[in-house]
Amino acid sequence: MRWLALPCVLLAAGSAGAQSPNGVRTLDPPGAIKAEGTWSLGVRAGDFVFVAGMQGVDPVTNKLVPDPEGRIRQAFLNIRHIAQSEGASLQDCVRLTIYVSDLSKVAPLVDKVQAELWGKPPYPPRTMVEVRRLFDDDIVEIDSVFYAPSKR
Repeated sequence: MRWLALPCVLLAAGSAGAQSPNGVRTLDPPGAIKAEGTWSLGVRAGDFVFVAGMQGVDPVTNKLVPDPEGRIRQAFLNIRHIAQSEGASLQDCVRLTIYVSDLSKVAPLVDKVQAELWGKPPYPPRTMVEVRRLFDDDIVEIDSVFYAPSKR
């Protein structure tokens, strides 16, 4: 068996805008969904913004959007909201990892919504993976990374 060592940054749990000793800052912008539990919506680490895996949760109701296409759109909008709070746009996305419950049904919807929101190429590098189950038996969760230089 091989073990993979990954670097880890510890942040103060439950505090909006907490900062680690190395300057990694948690993100909790106004109008975003509410992070409940042991996770943060995102962090800024230097010139990069890492956004947590996002589902299609409506920030007003904090519930999943019922319509599949609308849910996927809301997941991307949640990501965009967090990225924009740090001065990044969707065009500044440098990596997407998309987890779906059913590739044949969900992937075409992801493609459609992503094309609408980006408007035109270039699109970020992307991996889409079918998984056995997502939180709340959802159909999609989108993980993203943005390049957003602190000093522009």
